[in-house]
Amino acid sequence: MMVLDDVVVFPFKSLLLVFREIYNAAIQELEQEGERIRLELSQLYISLEAGGIDEATFDERERELLDRLDEVEAQQGESYGDDDDTWEAEEQEQSYNENDKVYDVYLPSSDEET
Repeated sequence: MMVLDDVVVFPFKSLLLVFREIYNAAIQELEQEGERIRLELSQLYISLEAGGIDEATFDERERELLDRLDEVEAQQGESYGDDDDTWEAEEQEQSYNENDKVYDVYLPSSDEET
């Protein structure tokens, strides 16, 4: 009977796995975008210090980069905020194993035995 249940549920579990991988890839891409923006900011500061750009160009470009960084961090915050309950449920699902079943068994104490 358990084999039949596994066969019936397998397509749904596989689909869930695919969606989970897509979600993880999207989160990783957001994190990489944030790092890329931070790198551009540091290069912008270096250019200003070296005299490669003037103050007005620096201010304009810095404002654009900081706005993009704020957007990315807001998206990451929304993504991570929604995950808390989902991750706990997934961890419980993954840690559950057929061999780990716990059965509640009532054992009478010696006083209750007749």
